[in-house]
Amino acid sequence: MLGDVASDRSGTPPSRIVGVDIARGLAILGMFVAHTMPNPSDTELVVDGRSSILFATLAGASLGILSGQDFPSPRGSRAAIYRVVLIRALFVFLLGIVLTSLGSEIAIILDYYAIMFVLVLPLLFLPRGVLAALLVVVALAAPALASAVADQAGDVGTILGGAREYLLTGYYPALVWIPFLLAGLIAARSGLTRPATQLFLIVLGSISAVAGYQVARLSPEVTAAAHSGSTAEIFGSGGVAVAVLGVVLLLTSSAPAVVRRFVTTVLSPVAAAGSMALSVYTAQILVLAVAVQIRDGSGAVDYPGWPLLFWLIAGTLVFSWLWQRFLGKGPLERVLAIVTGPRSH
Repeated sequence: MLGDVASDRSGTPPSRIVGVDIARGLAILGMFVAHTMPNPSDTELVVDGRSSILFATLAGASLGILSGQDFPSPRGSRAAIYRVVLIRALFVFLLGIVLTSLGSEIAIILDYYAIMFVLVLPLLFLPRGVLAALLVVVALAAPALASAVADQAGDVGTILGGAREYLLTGYYPALVWIPFLLAGLIAARSGLTRPATQLFLIVLGSISAVAGYQVARLSPEVTAAAHSGSTAEIFGSGGVAVAVLGVVLLLTSSAPAVVRRFVTTVLSPVAAAGSMALSVYTAQILVLAVAVQIRDGSGAVDYPGWPLLFWLIAGTLVFSWLWQRFLGKGPLERVLAIVTGPRSH
């Protein structure tokens, strides 16, 4: 959502990292399924929670790419990066508020994302070891703090209540979700196009996922359910996100040439959607808001439902591929590029 390009030591952005775009596109499509797929039994789907967690992990990777990937920007140029991130955070926050007001019946993540960007900003150039230590500490402490605050919930006023919701008790509590952004940031600082990094992401992500879900399975008092905000979910679903990123990067940049060409060609519409994630996410909410209004008025739209899911996915892939092919940046991404300046890739 912040935009991703690989940078060299000179800070020149030569090209986008297609694997990151594909991973983000998969996260977007997963959100479509979570939001619209009929699920009468209300059982947890594979995409529930994990799609948005993959999205958050990629947001952290985007911050890392924006700030130099494995060659962090020197001190003298960091002020410009801080400015870009803050402007984008404000833009995303306001857009999130607008989309929330439309009544789509979807929990909007954008304004929470904006808070996460601001929280991660002071940590952006810390060493990887420090970032990893912070990830573990926050993953252990933030869920406990959120639970304690929720148990003591009361009327604390509009401002404090809003801060409490955004940070700890909301649908995407920023403090609880910070570990996902830190994981993505660490991945970017390790060099996303390096085969060793990709294998490390796959192995470490798989170990984390197995550990998180096993603890939840073996301990009745522990849950790793989607949106539970538990430590087990952070390591379980966060591990899945990290492993998925590693697999996609490996297939698109380090696999044999024939495999790379096949994957990037077949998934080019998914990559296109991922490259304009802000536009696609916004369009999705607009469509669902209209669907709700039609349903409430006449019952003519089955929302959620298969036809809506099919046309959302098909329309998104076709539109994104054609737009990128002929026009480049997505609509809202163009606006962000104008607002934030030349670093808006």
